Amino acid sequence: MGNETLKYQVDGPNDAPVLVLGPSLGTTWHMWDRQIPELSQHWRIFRYDLPGHGGAPAHPATSVAELADRLLATLDGLGVQRFGYAGCSIGGAIGTDLALRHPHRVASLALVASSPRFGTADEFRQRGVIVRTNGLEPMARTAPERWFTAGFAAAQPAIVEWAVQMVRTTDPGCYIAACEALAAFDIRGELGRIGVPALVLVGAEDQVTGPAEARTLVAGIPDARLALVPGASHLAPVEQPAAVSDLLLTHFSTAWQDTLAAIPAPVLAAPPVAPPAPYAPVAEIAPAAAVPGAEHPSPDERYERGTKVRREVLGDAHVDAVNASADAFTEDFQELVTRYAWGEVWSRDGLDRRTRSCITLTALVASGHLDSLAAHTRAALRNGLTPAEIREVLLQAAVYCGIPAAGAAFAVAQTVIQEETTPPA
Repeated sequence: MGNETLKYQVDGPNDAPVLVLGPSLGTTWHMWDRQIPELSQHWRIFRYDLPGHGGAPAHPATSVAELADRLLATLDGLGVQRFGYAGCSIGGAIGTDLALRHPHRVASLALVASSPRFGTADEFRQRGVIVRTNGLEPMARTAPERWFTAGFAAAQPAIVEWAVQMVRTTDPGCYIAACEALAAFDIRGELGRIGVPALVLVGAEDQVTGPAEARTLVAGIPDARLALVPGASHLAPVEQPAAVSDLLLTHFSTAWQDTLAAIPAPVLAAPPVAPPAPYAPVAEIAPAAAVPGAEHPSPDERYERGTKVRREVLGDAHVDAVNASADAFTEDFQELVTRYAWGEVWSRDGLDRRTRSCITLTALVASGHLDSLAAHTRAALRNGLTPAEIREVLLQAAVYCGIPAAGAAFAVAQTVIQEETTPPA
């Protein structure tokens, strides 16, 4: 799926070097509208929408790398080989992924409201659970307080409403997939390999990815400098457009203009009217080649794989608590569980995680292990089951496992579902 293309918009002179602008989660390329008059005097500006955002085709991508690959496929189709890149939030993550995996393509970076790791995996997976259960209205309702300072939101109600509508019109499945991508994103150990000049730009009042995260990027990237924008929160390009435009203009003019002057500038065509081709049916996708030795992973490989899957399904907080409580008496048992249950069974390809959650919930009801049911109800929500589907699993279990067992399970599951799916106040 990595060769899907993205919906895009181009502005500026055909013969100018290309500057790519990437959006944040829940926004569209219009978040950069107020930078275009200034930047397009110097560069050919390429803006893109994330899948399912701004009317773009709803082809979910569940990793930052996959989003970066789709962007490169789009640029390849236009003949763009080397470019500057500025991205906000997840758009910044896409830029760092490109700089790490395709360093010859990226001439210079600007990372706006970005981070080497966005919060915790648990936070983003729970956000996906909330959207799956309640739709995007909770995210739309709380967007203004995440994106703007209180003063700006009060003074600019039309812009706030525009921002809310961007979220409301996003495809929920693509939003959830982007949350999964951010949950898995962590390049803290790789920042030293980013070899291009980087501007790290952050709003001084950003409570989402604020100055602390920006300083982590600056400390890790060899050639990076920090720009703190007063009076701005997460969407600094919208809230303080002139300041952001000036910073981007200065950075890209000095960091890579001389390098790009010797590179022939491609002529970017207007975006095609027809949407990108739909995904190929699963049956038409060739299976990946087997990796030698993958059929018989070592115990260490099974443990590493099991740890990853266990964290993805049960959450970092749960696994951290289990590990913290393990001692010399129980650590061998926890290793066995991680290596066998998670590294062997849960990692098999024969069933998807939704189906495995259904089976696990039923087995826990049948065996009366309500102490584990709460954790696996949370896991089921993370794995894509809705509260209505969990209810159906428990109703089915009542028929075959007994009314009292199912009744107790309903009480546990109801409490967990209320905790996990209640939108933020």
